[in-house]
Amino acid sequence: MLFGRELIDQFPVRKSKKQKAAFREAVLSFGAARGYTGRVETGMFGARNVVFGDPEQAAYLLTAHYDTCARLPFPNFITPCQIGIYLLYQLLICAVLIMIPSILGGTVGALLRSPLAGTLVAEACFVLLFCLLLCGPANPSNANDNSSGVLTVLDLMASLPEAQRAQVCFVLFDLEEAGLWGSASYRKAHRKASQTQLVLNFDCVGDGDHLLFFPKAGVKRNRALLERLKAAAGRAGEKALVVWEGGSFYPSDQAQFPLGVGVAAMHRARGGVYYLGRIHTKRDTILEEQNIILLRESVLKLLGQGNEKGL
Repeated sequence: MLFGRELIDQFPVRKSKKQKAAFREAVLSFGAARGYTGRVETGMFGARNVVFGDPEQAAYLLTAHYDTCARLPFPNFITPCQIGIYLLYQLLICAVLIMIPSILGGTVGALLRSPLAGTLVAEACFVLLFCLLLCGPANPSNANDNSSGVLTVLDLMASLPEAQRAQVCFVLFDLEEAGLWGSASYRKAHRKASQTQLVLNFDCVGDGDHLLFFPKAGVKRNRALLERLKAAAGRAGEKALVVWEGGSFYPSDQAQFPLGVGVAAMHRARGGVYYLGRIHTKRDTILEEQNIILLRESVLKLLGQGNEKGL
């Protein structure tokens, strides 16, 4: 049984203030019905994080961002284990963002025989494109990014035995898509406690057979903690839960925390390249519920191994 799916179906888009407020109210009711006391914490640039549990006493933070991204004509293609490929793709996008305004500005300048007019048009076009990337119309197709992460947190909330709830704080971050402002605000408000808390951040876990855990350097240096993570991983048929110990870069909210672990579902190309695609486009329609169930089992196993901070 999967808990929380009705909330995702009822609030599929969470971008405008009204949409976010309605979703937060429903989430607080969802938690209250299951014995949790929740609240909304405000932060930078109007961020509104939904928090369940005691941030100062918990040993674990289980998190996801709930805000919906803008729809783009191209996917946010991510290769966390091959940073060079990821950077090349980002550079290609930057080149396109510069080329389009340059062509339009050059055309206007030539037609009007005014270099100044061409420059102004190019600059205005660039600003418009940049704003559309961050604040454009919401992508109604957001099954993977990040309805899947929200669903994982809600399912874990409902599944966690009452005896273990004191050791966990659940947080749904706002404004991840605008620059990680929600998680930055949370980190600022709870800096001392979050210094030693293991943070599992679920972002895009619904599309792919390879569920990868990307631990930051602080987790890798803590061999006992890393081994506990690895003990909670494993295989289930065609699907694999893997703790990636090599170099990686996964751009999400776990980056704010010393003991952060990004969790994402990946596809694997023939050459062994793990990649995440489709997100930020109309093709983001896949949410494999089996992934959520496997993550639930893995995290509950991890939580059963101990609850001491900074292990």
